[in-house]
Amino acid sequence: MPQFVDIETPYSARTEGELRRNIRYARACVRDSILKGEFPFASHLFYTQSGILDDNIQEERDRGIMAGKEIISHLKATTAVYTDLGTSKGMQLGINLAKEQGRNIDYRTLGKDWDAEFSKHERSHSHNNVW
Repeated sequence: MPQFVDIETPYSARTEGELRRNIRYARACVRDSILKGEFPFASHLFYTQSGILDDNIQEERDRGIMAGKEIISHLKATTAVYTDLGTSKGMQLGINLAKEQGRNIDYRTLGKDWDAEFSKHERSHSHNNVW
């Protein structure tokens, strides 16, 4: 039976280029989870969209993180921690919450060629220039 999955990837970044990379990586991880037959949720891709919450304002960042984790706790989701780019403080918070709630944690990687592989899907996607 397919399962709900809480996607943990780095989001916060020091530069715009690093942020773009982190967003692309999170999207690639969501794609990977869907292709595994799972139902993924990545609150850091949803709540940080323009006009929703600003990740650079700590109070808004905290609200977004906690809103996502509250949803996940009700779904009894597995936490999928994608580690190709390391483990951020936000990811560690998600790991700790999963442990406290007794949820499964699955550490994953996309592999060293994740960027090139994901680029193929981006270029051919019908909404490529929208997002």
